[in-house]
Amino acid sequence: MPSRDDILAYLQRESERGSKIGKREIARAFALKGTDRIGLKALLREMEAEGVLDRRRKAISGSGTLPATLVATIAGSTRDGDFFATPADWDAKAQGPAPRILIHLPRRAKAGEAAPGPSASVLVHIEKNRAERDFPYLGRIIKILPQERLRTLGILRIQEDGSARLIPIDKKAQGREFAIAEADLGEGRDGDLVAVTPVAVGDARRRLARSQGLSRAKVRERLGSLGSEKAVSLIALYAHGIPQVFSPAALAEAARVRPANLEGREDWRALPLITIDPPDAKDHDDAVHARVDDDPSNSSGFVLSIAIADVAAYVHPGSPLDREARDRGNSVYFPDRVVPMLPERISNDLCSLRPNEDRPALALNVVIDAQGRKLRHSFHRVMMRSSAKLAYAQAQAAIDEKPDDTTGPLLADVIEPLYASYAALKKARGERQPLDLDLPERKLLLKPDGTLDRVVTPPRLEAHRLIEEFMILANVCAAETLERAHIPLLYRVHDEPSAEKLEALREVLASIGIKLPRHGAMRPGLFNAILARVEGTAHQAFINEVVLRTQAQAEYAPENYGHFGLNLRRYAHFTSPIRRYADLVVHRALIRALHLGKDGLDASTTVAALSEIGAHISAAERRAMAAERDTVDRLIAAHLAEEIGAVFDGRINGVTRAGLFVSLNETGASGFIPASTLGGEFFRFRQAEHALVGDRSGTTLRLGDPVSVRLVEAAPTAGALRFELLTDGTLSQRGRHRRTKESPRSTQRRGKQSDAERLPRRSH
Repeated sequence: MPSRDDILAYLQRESERGSKIGKREIARAFALKGTDRIGLKALLREMEAEGVLDRRRKAISGSGTLPATLVATIAGSTRDGDFFATPADWDAKAQGPAPRILIHLPRRAKAGEAAPGPSASVLVHIEKNRAERDFPYLGRIIKILPQERLRTLGILRIQEDGSARLIPIDKKAQGREFAIAEADLGEGRDGDLVAVTPVAVGDARRRLARSQGLSRAKVRERLGSLGSEKAVSLIALYAHGIPQVFSPAALAEAARVRPANLEGREDWRALPLITIDPPDAKDHDDAVHARVDDDPSNSSGFVLSIAIADVAAYVHPGSPLDREARDRGNSVYFPDRVVPMLPERISNDLCSLRPNEDRPALALNVVIDAQGRKLRHSFHRVMMRSSAKLAYAQAQAAIDEKPDDTTGPLLADVIEPLYASYAALKKARGERQPLDLDLPERKLLLKPDGTLDRVVTPPRLEAHRLIEEFMILANVCAAETLERAHIPLLYRVHDEPSAEKLEALREVLASIGIKLPRHGAMRPGLFNAILARVEGTAHQAFINEVVLRTQAQAEYAPENYGHFGLNLRRYAHFTSPIRRYADLVVHRALIRALHLGKDGLDASTTVAALSEIGAHISAAERRAMAAERDTVDRLIAAHLAEEIGAVFDGRINGVTRAGLFVSLNETGASGFIPASTLGGEFFRFRQAEHALVGDRSGTTLRLGDPVSVRLVEAAPTAGALRFELLTDGTLSQRGRHRRTKESPRSTQRRGKQSDAERLPRRSH
């Protein structure tokens, strides 16, 4: 029988070779057979109980060492911008601080290969790193793993005997609870949000799981109490791995920052720029102004001035603030809180374009003609002073002859020229024909206790469209300037629909007598013509849904393949550097291209490096959208939990073999109807028609169809609703939402985007 030291030495040698070692390999190495193997099993169990060995699944390694291949979590980035990770299955209490693994990413990613996002779980192959004390291991990513495979988040419910059950928060995991032994609770308390991982069962713990008929898990982390007002968004933050606490280094750097001065800047403080934002916006990163062009050669043309907060003046490449912003990728907006990309000292103070306060900005002048066509533009690094902070409705009321004390003095010289120039831009938009889907944005209004009061659909005002057109124009100018200077940049790209999606759309349109051409260039105008053709018909909602789902996902990339939705050949996000890292990268590129300072994009920045950044922040954007959507679902599910049995009007917004997804008209809440509950016949799924069709009756339930449903189950923790389809289509008075007179607290700002920019965010 080998000694303990013999076994540890063998494991160390094999680990350095990258071998995966189990009990069988140890027995073979020491030529153990028969009863000797029984003795080896007992010895290994003793060594594991004493903490000398670690056992992960069937792999065995020395305590404190890592196996050659393991699952790790991206934990942050180094000063040089490289990712580092820590082992996913690591007990800091028992094993001490987790070792850090420096992740190697290839400089040129393969086609379609994604970079890991912040807090991503990855399967890595590791080796010892003797050159770097802070990072004892080097890792090469084998695969990026779906987060849900590695841990489960849920609500802890303590039982009378001291054990506990975990109620998962994931819709897909509903009904699949876990048993947790008292010894595995850690710091978890009843009602806490916790993260657990399944564990191998044995002895008393196996008996516990068997008695409860559940899989066993162990609490790995207590994430917080759900007794607070912001509990719902807290679930989403942890479920999607969104960083919410700034590092001490980033906060210290933000505290040291001093306001920028006029050195190296043009003085624009006399220009009456104004901000137009949602009424509850806390950060104001864009200001606008317009005047009639006095150049006789540009009759009825305009000079537009657009100033964007100069975040690059305060956040420098490679700094703690920059690493934090890159990891986060963007700000995340929940109904009850905002998780900013940058600390409030930067986002809500030094970079927010507050009225009557000097603020540094990266600005541009754009000359357009009477038809809204751009004639020329120029960028400037300036010091500005906003003349006023207006809400969208406030600006709209002023132009509609209802000015107030703030807008009255600005009406003739500031607001009216803005709307006049927008009228010209609208003509150019009409010629360009971007994709014109009607996508109403619902807004959740909360009570003071953080619960849902009601859901409203704010009207789309001309003031919204004015700012959108100004921002689109600025983004086009940024891309054009960097292309001319041959400076690498991150484009905002939106590919045209894939051939597979177009073929599916072609089949759907054919079923209602509309032909989609098989040849010729694909343009947004073609979709607009289809939408116009079905407007006002019974097919309108259905075709709008199908066209929406045909579209691709927008993303960030250094390779330009245009923006299909906006029908633009080049487009780069420039207008929101406070809340989007992509915009900050573009600002730095402009500073470098136009020699506007020393804080521009590093000259050594390659297209490959930008490709990594683009993949990373695109993943962060999708993560933020999923977290926002899940939070809305949970708030509405909690709101409707008291309405079990109520009847609602809705529309089918998803069809699968398993059943129907229905979106309620009033709240937008989405719930599921299992196919098995649809009636006394079998319903077949017809993918080409986006429909379930009854075998016997031929009854067709299709995407976009209006339906009446009864709420039969609500799971607020998971944000899940289950409906029953009603055949009579009547709407019970019980189904109408009760309205209270409590003062609502509104949702935070989500930023300014055109309909076409929001489009990919809603794609399924």
